[in-house]
Amino acid sequence: MFLKSVFMAVIGLSFGFLVSAGVFTVLIAVGLVPRFAGKTHTSKKVFLYEEMVVAGTLFGNFISVFEYSCHIGEWVRNLQPFGAVTDSMWKWITVILCIFFGFFAGIFVGCLALAIAEMLNTIPVFARRIQFRHGLGIAVLSIGLGKLVGSLIYFSQQVFLTGG
Repeated sequence: MFLKSVFMAVIGLSFGFLVSAGVFTVLIAVGLVPRFAGKTHTSKKVFLYEEMVVAGTLFGNFISVFEYSCHIGEWVRNLQPFGAVTDSMWKWITVILCIFFGFFAGIFVGCLALAIAEMLNTIPVFARRIQFRHGLGIAVLSIGLGKLVGSLIYFSQQVFLTGG
């Protein structure tokens, strides 16, 4: 039984290292972090940005793997730091934190998708193939707004819970 657990741990860590190496290879190949540093004129902090990407990845994996480590809401409700209004305050705090996280996660995913598309030159090639001459910026903005509206409908109607 012990050897089986050790074997499973080694296999799990190996696959985890492979997946994380692939993700970080994509981020490095696209050059997303240096591009952000260049656009914001903070190139001296590129290593800090890279470390934050790694720390965020580790933190996200920790929360997703160890589900019992993230019972902060239960702890806050038991502690009652705000008195009788703890439940309503905690609901507002979690909503604000979810909006904050969703905003920055959306920015990161959108920038990553655009960086990959730019690296592969998909938008200019597509525009030439369909002989699209004017209004490319409007088309890209329309795609982004369509994704925004779709995600707002998806989450506001709780489609993710019912599947349709």
